[in-house]
Amino acid sequence: MIYQTFAELYDELFDPAMYQQWLDFVRREYPNQDGQLLELACGTGRLGVLLAQAGYQVTGLDLSENMLALAQRHADEAAVTLPLLQGDMLDLSEIGTFDAVTCFADSFCYLPDITTVQRAFEQVAQNLTAAGEFLFDVITPYQTDEVYPGYMYNYRDEDRAFMWTSYAGEQPHSAEHDLTFFIYNDDKQAFDEVSELHQEQTYVLADYQQALQAAGFNHVTVSADFGRQQPDDQTTRWFFKCRK
Repeated sequence: MIYQTFAELYDELFDPAMYQQWLDFVRREYPNQDGQLLELACGTGRLGVLLAQAGYQVTGLDLSENMLALAQRHADEAAVTLPLLQGDMLDLSEIGTFDAVTCFADSFCYLPDITTVQRAFEQVAQNLTAAGEFLFDVITPYQTDEVYPGYMYNYRDEDRAFMWTSYAGEQPHSAEHDLTFFIYNDDKQAFDEVSELHQEQTYVLADYQQALQAAGFNHVTVSADFGRQQPDDQTTRWFFKCRK
């Protein structure tokens, strides 16, 4: 139960404006709503619900049962059809073919190395139609090297508290996020503590471009600010639009 609460608090604290900006990016870069769209690492389904409400035929896939349970709740509350699959982005062999695949919130940065990232790209390519499009984002080395080290965020209400501290990781262009939740337990009349260490790893742009080309994506466009600007030295997140 405590990990379900962990997922719920994560869901509540995530900036809702980000979901709208990802939706706008998809609508601008992939306006076709006739095909099937797969949202990798769909999490709590917030973006999936918005996509469905916008008219997309979207399916969500995530590794976490707790996140998918929340995604189902959000879909039911919004009265939208949002098929949900539990699965690993490194093995999409059983889920069929899609006309578009999206993956946001720097989900690829949680993979351990660029070889594994390329493997995920290959899985996407194998499950895309010939004219399909692949949209995703990742954080940049500027984000891991300059923005995250020393970052802190704290939240507290009557029943819960949350502390987030970020550090530079051991590998180049990596970051570690120390997340600690305190959730009040009525039965014990005390707080339960849940701590997690999240590790993110990103790479220079050329590494992503090489991995995409090796996976079969020969047409790749990179932008910043949810597709509205060209990248520069202080870009914190890259946005990719890819075709085979």
